[in-house]
Amino acid sequence: MNFKKEHKFLVCVDSDGCVFDSMDFKHKECFAPAVIKEWNLQHISKYARETWEFINLYSVSRGMNRFPALVRFFELLSEHPEVMKHGFEKPDLTPLNAWIERESILSNPLLKKEIEKTPHPVLINTLEWSRKVNVNTAKMAKNLPPFSFVRESLKKANGLTDVIVVSATPARALQREWAEHDIEKYVKVIAGQEIGSKSACIAMAKKAGYLDENVLMVGDALGDKAAADDNNVCYYPINPGGEEKSWHRFYDEALNRFVAGEYAGVYEEKLFTEFETLLPEMPVWKL
Repeated sequence: MNFKKEHKFLVCVDSDGCVFDSMDFKHKECFAPAVIKEWNLQHISKYARETWEFINLYSVSRGMNRFPALVRFFELLSEHPEVMKHGFEKPDLTPLNAWIERESILSNPLLKKEIEKTPHPVLINTLEWSRKVNVNTAKMAKNLPPFSFVRESLKKANGLTDVIVVSATPARALQREWAEHDIEKYVKVIAGQEIGSKSACIAMAKKAGYLDENVLMVGDALGDKAAADDNNVCYYPINPGGEEKSWHRFYDEALNRFVAGEYAGVYEEKLFTEFETLLPEMPVWKL
């Protein structure tokens, strides 16, 4: 990741569900249909959708990389009481789990290389599913605008800080979406899944010369908070269901506090406590 440090401060911003009002659409219309088709889940499609959406939109795993999310999906789906009535047996995900644990960058190109070495059916199915997701997203995920006050916030942040995009989405999709809405001009780098995890991307960006307390991760998922914690940097939450209010607060208040050195501590903790309550760990059918 190469860019020139121009400011004392760095703001790292997630994309789907954080900047763009696209996460619900992508998971409900692109990811879930592809997983149902590729894994022949038509007979339990209602519960497959419910499970996929819980994992990726309404729980602590919101924003998770698609490959670990797929593993989590089959784990929860197999435990769903209605699915169990259908005699569903989850596929053997051992090779996929092994690849996820071993590989630091989880992407289609690296999964393809793994398949060339170990052509296990579950890996082949996973890659085909992931490719279908990308095709569906490229065809369908259009005209999904940024949330209100995103453009104003990025423009303001660009004048006070260096801004980069840190996302688990493929870079090609990110570049298309940011260009489509003419906001790529406010960021120095658009870092997708091919570069590495969000944690790794923040670590790379910090090497440009930023102090920990002068770096802020903006995200809508606990995985974004974990990436910030991994790097000992600050975190600003975009609350699911309250995105516009969150961006308005960022523009009016939080960004000013950050560049004034008044963000970390009580203020940051208050925002995170509010955010954390919105993302449960278990679905209602397991309570």
